[in-house]
Amino acid sequence: METVDVEVLIVGGGPAGLSASIELSRHGVTSLLVERHADTSIFPKARLVSTRTMEIFRSWGIQDAVERAGLPRADSLALGVGSALTAPDFRRAVAPIHDDAPQSPTYTYICSQDRLEVILRALATDQRTAQVRFATTMTELRTVTDGVEAVVESADGRRLARARYAIAADGGRSGIRSSLGIGVAGPPPLGHMLSIMFDVDLRDLLHDRLGALYFVRGEVGCAVEAVDNERRWIIQTAYEPELGQSADDFTEDVCLAFVRAAVGIPDLPVEIIGTMPWLQQAIVADEFRRGRIFLAGDAAHVATPQGGFGMNCGIQDAHNLGWKLAAVSRDAAGDGLLDSYARERRPVAEWTVDESLNNALITVEMMEGRLGMREAGERQADRRRAEGMILGYRYESPAVLPDGTDPPQPSDPYRTYVPTARPGHRAPHVWLSRAGARVSTLDLIGPEFTLMTPAGSGWAQSAKEAGGAAATAITTVEISADGATALSGPEWARAYGLSSRGAVLIRPDGHVAWRCADAPPSSAVLVNALDRILDRTGTSGR
Repeated sequence: METVDVEVLIVGGGPAGLSASIELSRHGVTSLLVERHADTSIFPKARLVSTRTMEIFRSWGIQDAVERAGLPRADSLALGVGSALTAPDFRRAVAPIHDDAPQSPTYTYICSQDRLEVILRALATDQRTAQVRFATTMTELRTVTDGVEAVVESADGRRLARARYAIAADGGRSGIRSSLGIGVAGPPPLGHMLSIMFDVDLRDLLHDRLGALYFVRGEVGCAVEAVDNERRWIIQTAYEPELGQSADDFTEDVCLAFVRAAVGIPDLPVEIIGTMPWLQQAIVADEFRRGRIFLAGDAAHVATPQGGFGMNCGIQDAHNLGWKLAAVSRDAAGDGLLDSYARERRPVAEWTVDESLNNALITVEMMEGRLGMREAGERQADRRRAEGMILGYRYESPAVLPDGTDPPQPSDPYRTYVPTARPGHRAPHVWLSRAGARVSTLDLIGPEFTLMTPAGSGWAQSAKEAGGAAATAITTVEISADGATALSGPEWARAYGLSSRGAVLIRPDGHVAWRCADAPPSSAVLVNALDRILDRTGTSGR
């Protein structure tokens, strides 16, 4: 049997698995991704790409491609409520565009998963260190002394895949999670759901009420999701097995009648593309790591669709884990760095899943008639404003060194984002000037550690010395307040909480690892910080 040797085995070719492959390749780590399906998803199971995920895509060079594949920006922010899409009682609400725009060089977007996966797969496949194999099934996985071994099968035979680590990105019904005996926590399933994808041109009928999401409460009750706001649409509705109902009840004729009732046109010419049953859940795995195997995406957490958080959380899992696996694989970090993955991502997953559940309960109130049309539309639009959670989450682990400052305390942490460069938080976005062009501070963060400091502080030389002494690549960015250097921005140091002698060390995933607000430069201080962040002190390894 042929043997394939890589550093990381990835099981699952959805957004989380493909993102893991891309991120590992950015750090030069070899990987093998196996996906049992022959192609990417044909169903737009998720659609919303959050501001934070768009920032990640920007760093990967695919922001423009995602925008071209998605809905127009204005449509991405709009949703509607009515007894039918064309009914006189239809109400349209739009989340304010300015709320997230100042916080990021990009913004929330709607790009359906079936289109997004094509973009991610092309990028992953194009990487020199990645092998991406669809129509390939993993049939065995075991841990060995120095890593993991798996048997993978495809039409051209069986292979033995050997790797130091494995990432289980195999979905909400993860076979790997089950085989490891890792349980999940959360309420009972909220319901059995069915998605109906259909094709019909609704542009003329809905020209003044286009949006990303519609809630229908009339002859039928359902959610209607725009895939392209032209011909492709998705209906989500519930069925109740305890009442003898099943997904098989939705024959083509039943689906046609359901779609026509939801649109409000009895003789509407519609083509049913397909149906997909699924379980609406809100669960988080008890563990995100078991030895050399890591759970990511839906294998680690499943959110309700309301709010569009689940796919984004999985992509950000991969973004957090990739650089850590790279550092440990290169023997540049201790094993304790890998423990920080669960320490950091599990609390974020819990918050994300809880808020998705809160959104789902609002939908239940609306569908049961406990909310009026106008109130329902306003509350749903208001819940779309989630920048506090999307950008304001923070990490607390040994891979973050506290500086003694307190985190921001907004009155509404779900909706309100307060920028801060406090260690553990995402580095704030600030527009800078470079050769007359605008560039975001986030655009300066690459796959290495980044030290940002005011020009002339002396920290640049310390970083150069520390990088050599610590055998860790550090990219230094010096920024002036008055245009005295090529890169300048009068507000950036204040936004980062730095004096003219300050510096901030940012991890490859864009989160601040260490900050010195005001002190003389010291290479020894930086070396010590890196040793602690990367678990090279021997105090937290296994």
